[in-house]
Amino acid sequence: MLNLMDVSKTYGLKVFTDVGEYFGDVDEVIIQNNKIFGWKIKATRESYLNKTMSGAKGVIVPHQLVKAAGDIMIISKAAIPSGEESTTSE
Repeated sequence: MLNLMDVSKTYGLKVFTDVGEYFGDVDEVIIQNNKIFGWKIKATRESYLNKTMSGAKGVIVPHQLVKAAGDIMIISKAAIPSGEESTTSE
């Protein structure tokens, strides 16, 4: 069954990757042609984004990479910016 969620309730949600890393917080939703195009994820002090991309304020994650949204948002690990993934596996 499809569950619907009001977009305004997603602001501030904690975002985690599907492997359990805290990625950041939802800052904005990007709507294009009456459909969700993507999500602006804000880097916070403890987030993976802040640790790997120091100085970055956030990233835009395409909506196709969102796996679930409820009390938290879960995104695919593919959302991790390219080039940064190799530094975490060393």
